Amino acid sequence: MEFNVLKKALIDAAEAASVKEYEIYYMETAESSATGFRGELKGMSSSRSGGICFRCIVDGRMGYASTELLEEGEMAELVSRAVTAASMIENDDRAFIWGGSPAYRTPETAPEMVDVNTLSTAALSLLDCAMQADTRVTDSSESTAITEETTIHLVNSTGLSLSNHISVTGAVVEVIVGDDEEKQVAYDIAKSLDEESLRTLAAKTVEEACAMLGAGEVETGKYNIVFSPKQARNILSTFSPVFSSKNAQQGLSLLAGKEGEVIAAPCVTVSDDPASPLAIAHTHFDAEGVAAVRKNVIEGGVLKTLLYNLSTAEKAGVETTANASKGSYASPVGISPYCFCIEAGELSFEQLLARAGEGIYVTEMKGFHAGADPVTGDFSIECAGFRIENGKIGAPLKSFTVAGNFFGWLKEIEALSDEVEVGFSGGFTCFGAPAVFVPGMSVAGK
Repeated sequence: MEFNVLKKALIDAAEAASVKEYEIYYMETAESSATGFRGELKGMSSSRSGGICFRCIVDGRMGYASTELLEEGEMAELVSRAVTAASMIENDDRAFIWGGSPAYRTPETAPEMVDVNTLSTAALSLLDCAMQADTRVTDSSESTAITEETTIHLVNSTGLSLSNHISVTGAVVEVIVGDDEEKQVAYDIAKSLDEESLRTLAAKTVEEACAMLGAGEVETGKYNIVFSPKQARNILSTFSPVFSSKNAQQGLSLLAGKEGEVIAAPCVTVSDDPASPLAIAHTHFDAEGVAAVRKNVIEGGVLKTLLYNLSTAEKAGVETTANASKGSYASPVGISPYCFCIEAGELSFEQLLARAGEGIYVTEMKGFHAGADPVTGDFSIECAGFRIENGKIGAPLKSFTVAGNFFGWLKEIEALSDEVEVGFSGGFTCFGAPAVFVPGMSVAGK
């Protein structure tokens, strides 16, 4: 049903229930994908989902209710459930309905979704490019092309009315190379389905997988480590919850009370930008309707701010950073970054390797879910990569473990490459980093 019809029904129901402060949050997502395997289409899928959430303040308490049943007659029941939910809240947290920011950035015009025929063609073309790139590519390799669009409407009782429409299209390929004795796997993504992007993605991924064939082992010891951009951003992503003010206020972040203190090396700046040109999904407002803005979370090694929504900002006595988020229409308001990046340094990748001299270039890290503690910052992760010999990439290495602590890692970063790479978006959140050089890290090998 059309959003404006549902909105009117909710406003009428709120008025009838004498609810003065409320918010309506509507989200609808459509997605399609096509997967290629062994030269044929393995499958195609399309789905559409969404719903509406009604939040209201009753006697100073915030009540939530949501539904996927988008029918005009359901809206009065939705308001009733939210009012009941408010009466059951036991904490004393202050509730907010945002009255609007002084200015909002003009939203970008989102491209149209790609049709399933285009997705199918792209998936098969990507797979074909990978298979032709090297004779060692096996027929177990797989490709997927995807497209997704999301529409969000946020309306509240102060007169605020905001909308955003985003569209994301891309492809991923998983390449398996080798023979009966040894196989190596690599995967990567492209943010476009044009022919050149798909060819480049296939060639790059096949090259990465083939380079790991014949990988040897490394002795246990201390090594200069250069983390690839992909793995540096994986580290940042894994430990990003420590920058949430909600986690800090709940005792789940060691950064609580550290704003204004040095927490990283002077060369480290971490930014959060909802309109970064590196990201493919942008928003001009957060999940509470506050204008989303760019900010440096770490600047020159100093923690400038944690990430706040209205509630956590009020508790801390600061302004919100407009990082309120909702994973879906039904989710409670949480906190998430936007395009969260370690900013680029001044060295080319070749200069960064030369700075490391002798060491290890880490290109694969797996098992973050089991080998990392987002609260303490400790990690011990199985890795693969290459020797760094005389400042250049050398022989491939497999099955070694890099151990450290995220907070120590930030302080020990000695240099950064001059190009940031950003991963595929999940909602409005994505992570980016350049290559990162950290000297003298512990490595467990043979």
